[in-house]
Amino acid sequence: MAIDGTGEVPANGSPSEDVAELAGRMFEMARAGDAALIDYVKAGVPVNLTNQAGDTILMLSAYHGHAQVVSGLIELGADVNRPNDKEQTPLAGAVFKSHDEVVAALVAGGADPDAGHPTARDAASMFGREDYLGLLDK
Repeated sequence: MAIDGTGEVPANGSPSEDVAELAGRMFEMARAGDAALIDYVKAGVPVNLTNQAGDTILMLSAYHGHAQVVSGLIELGADVNRPNDKEQTPLAGAVFKSHDEVVAALVAGGADPDAGHPTARDAASMFGREDYLGLLDK
């Protein structure tokens, strides 16, 4: 579980129980779209906090359709192109789930439609989302 200032797992071992519990709450907040997550990041939680599957809090917020949280994390410097351990990006996840507002926020935040595997462009083509293809070409 990534918990140091860089968002990476510390080289010297596992996080403390308290830190692991806090990180777990952050991932739950990301899935739930809890806007208080933004305040935690402003207070020092790494904006690219990553779980054991390589999912960042941005990825989880995007996949679960929380555009407001996604936009807030982008404003705070979240890496919009950071893939998880399966090489999936937040944009591809949002396209797959048809979260229009999240797709728009990620594109506006500079997400690369050709990053990851499958790419967001591939997902849009696979699901016949011509509207997304037009947006991804901008």
